[in-house]
Amino acid sequence: MFDKLFIRNAIERSAENNVDRRKFLRVAGVAGAGAGLAGGGLLASGVLNPDTAEAAATGGPSDGAILNFALNLEYLEAEFYLRAVRGYGLSGADVHGKGKPGGVRGGRKVKFQSKVVRAYAQEIAADELAHVKFLRKALGKAAVARPSIDIDAAFTAAATAAKLIKPGQKFDAYANENNFLLAAYVFEDVGVTAYKGAAPLISNKTYLEAAAGILAVEAYHAANIRTTLVSRGLETPSVAISNARDSLDGKSDVDQGTSYRGRTNIVPTDANGIAFSRGADQVLNVVYLTPKKATKGGFFPHGVNGAINTSRAN
Repeated sequence: MFDKLFIRNAIERSAENNVDRRKFLRVAGVAGAGAGLAGGGLLASGVLNPDTAEAAATGGPSDGAILNFALNLEYLEAEFYLRAVRGYGLSGADVHGKGKPGGVRGGRKVKFQSKVVRAYAQEIAADELAHVKFLRKALGKAAVARPSIDIDAAFTAAATAAKLIKPGQKFDAYANENNFLLAAYVFEDVGVTAYKGAAPLISNKTYLEAAAGILAVEAYHAANIRTTLVSRGLETPSVAISNARDSLDGKSDVDQGTSYRGRTNIVPTDANGIAFSRGADQVLNVVYLTPKKATKGGFFPHGVNGAINTSRAN
C-alpha cells in the first residue's frame, strides 16, 4: 500500500490547479488529516501511478501543464485546417478557458482541385478538432483558452525565412493546393516531434497513452503530407522549410526535409529508425519564428497560454 504522502505528491504532480487538486485528493481519500487511502483501484485505472512521485522530485512541469501546452498547438492546427476546408475555425464553445483568450487572423477556404488532397484536408481537420475537444475534456476547468493566432502574417514570415518568397512579398497558404501542403508541412513535422519530446515528461499513464495516440495520428498526417509533397515535385521548397526550422530550434541539424542526403525521405529518422524529439522550448522557437528566448511571436503574437510559454535562446 502507498502512504498518504506518496499519494499527495502524485496528485500535486498531475493536477493543473487547486480545484482539480482538491477533487483528486477527495477521490483518493487523503483530503483531510488522518484520512486513509480509499479505493485501491485508482492505481490500476491509471489515475495514479508510481512514476508520478519520481517525476515530481525532478521539478519538471506537471502533466496538466504539458497537456495544456499541447492544447495550444492543437488550437493552431485546428484553426489552420478548419479554415481550409470550411472557411471558418473553432466554435465559441471550444475556445474558452484559463489565460487570455484571443482571436484568429487570416485563413480562408481552399479551392481544392485534387480529390486526395481534399480528403486529406477534411480528415486532418476533423482529427485536429477532435484533439482540441479531447484535451479540453481531459483538462476540464484547467484547460487554457485559445490564445491569439495570426495565420497569414506568420506564414508570410516563415516563407520569407525559408526564402520561398522575397522580402515584401506575401505567402498565401490558402491560395492553392501546393501552398496549402507546404503550410501544412510546417505544422505536421513540428507536432510529431513535440509529442515525442513531451512523452518522457508525462507521469500519469492514462495521459501518456492518450498522448501516444495523438502522436500516432500526427505521424500519419505528416507522412501523408510528406508523400504528397514528393509526388508533386515539391522537395526543394520543403527542404527549404526544413532548413528554416533547423535555424530556429537550435544548433543541431536534426530536421529532415522530404529529400535528405540525395534520397527521397518520407520518414525522418535517425540511424536506428527512431524519430527525433523537440523540447517544448524548441517547439516554441519554431512557432514563435525566432531563435531567441521569447514569450510571443510568429503564429502566437501574444504568446501561448499556460505555464510552458518560453522559447530557448539558441
